[in-house]
Amino acid sequence: MNGAHALCRALEAEGVTHIFGYPGGAIMPVYDALLDSTLTHILCRHEQGAALAADGYARASGRLGVCMATSGPGATNLITGIANAYMDSVPMLAITGQVANPLIGTDAFQEVDVFGMTLPIVKHSYLVRRVEDLPRIVKEACHLAMSGRPGPVLIDIPKDVQVAPFSFAPVPEPTPSKHELDRMALHQARALISSAQKPLLYVGGGVVLAEAQNALREFVEASGIPQVSTLKGLGVLPFDHPLNLGMLGMHGTRAANYAVQRADLLIVVGARFDDRATGKLTGFAPNARVVHLDMDEAEIGKLRAADIRLIGDLNQLLPALAVPTRIDNWRRQCQHEARLYAFRYDAPGQGIYAPGLLNQLSQRADDNTFVSCDVGQHQMWVAQHYGFRHARQHLTSGGLGTMGYGLPAAIGAQLAMPEARVICVSGDGSFQMNVQELATIKRYQLPVKIILLDNQALGMVRQWQELFFAERYSEIDLSDNPDFVAIAAAYGIPAKTIRARSEESAAIDTLLREPGPLLLHVVIDPKENVWPLVPPGKTNDDMMENVRV
Repeated sequence: MNGAHALCRALEAEGVTHIFGYPGGAIMPVYDALLDSTLTHILCRHEQGAALAADGYARASGRLGVCMATSGPGATNLITGIANAYMDSVPMLAITGQVANPLIGTDAFQEVDVFGMTLPIVKHSYLVRRVEDLPRIVKEACHLAMSGRPGPVLIDIPKDVQVAPFSFAPVPEPTPSKHELDRMALHQARALISSAQKPLLYVGGGVVLAEAQNALREFVEASGIPQVSTLKGLGVLPFDHPLNLGMLGMHGTRAANYAVQRADLLIVVGARFDDRATGKLTGFAPNARVVHLDMDEAEIGKLRAADIRLIGDLNQLLPALAVPTRIDNWRRQCQHEARLYAFRYDAPGQGIYAPGLLNQLSQRADDNTFVSCDVGQHQMWVAQHYGFRHARQHLTSGGLGTMGYGLPAAIGAQLAMPEARVICVSGDGSFQMNVQELATIKRYQLPVKIILLDNQALGMVRQWQELFFAERYSEIDLSDNPDFVAIAAAYGIPAKTIRARSEESAAIDTLLREPGPLLLHVVIDPKENVWPLVPPGKTNDDMMENVRV
């Protein structure tokens, strides 16, 4: 056995089954060892695609996503995917080959200091200098990636370590850390919740990472407190729950944003006061005291001071805070505004109205459907108009906003959840950033469905240039888009184009019935915008609306 075989054995011992990657010189011994392992390697067509596929695998399943690349450009191509996982706290292990130890620091062929380059975007990095350390490092790295607040970990392995002889021995399991609950803070928080007249739950993706979705739902039922959610918190409470007011923030619902601005108590659960959620921070929830629950102590007080800080496992904290409330008037007001400001889908004209198409898809897809989004207008339309019942159904690049995320993430989700239906919703700009991953879908016969919303523009940038840059349009024109149906056909994937609203229903039927992959190319109005919109520098109750409808 050599170091490469030891790496494979160590990954198998950690329960890893899939690796997304692309081979090259400095990682070649590991690729040789893969042939003797039980690991399933998925050959993506770009290292960025491999990293984003590992991200989608982890988000959909809650398991560790693993990606691998060679040194130099292979390693640097992983970096966007690693940063994406870091910003959204996704458990990922990135393995890179490195030039041999004696060559490090000599500007050798394909030598890059990926250890140093990734330090700001990983939980931890390892450069393996001795083959004897490899099994311990793999176990530590997997534990670090999955424990506490999850995130990516990098292991950089020089080529001489990969080929060095080694006798494998199991490594002891790390001792899990424990966090004692602050009983006094819990008592104070319960008193605040009991006395609040307008309490509101502000729920983020930390609930999903903590596997605390059921605990949150039980808290809502016990307390009767309305909830708003961030982009990554969608689905923690089913979209049609009577106490779910929808997403807050820049493209949030009116009901959610108004409730936040009127609340006298915010119970913040696994959220971080991101600028897209808060708008003008100094004017966010101006009348509310704050009880902040999170696993990561660094997030509490980072942007908004908390009156009560509760650090630890949300599955322990939420049941301890579940107290009955007397907020009937507040609850009725929130629910009335949710009905009053509900989205409408009766847009004028005969063209396809993207929010209506996505809402119709949501109504007809089953609960075992995962939706992976790219970044742009279509991402916000999915968040607003697709009804999620479970949080892991929604795969989206929140913190980094990575165009090109949707297709590889859908691949990862489909491999993690082979019995599920996986739909990638993309835009004509984002889709072309990782379009080569159609080859991965074809090679592995993955039944991924793609809805490509084509407005022949970089839609979100165009919208901002229209509203805030005096309609001075700069580099957003994509009217020279290729024939997307022909591109899909070249990869052996069936595709069709629809342009009229009368074609929507049949196209959705085809999409949902198709047993294999399918691309649905949807032509939409290039002038359509995402509404409502909180302009930069404004508070969340100062929303712009569509004045043309």
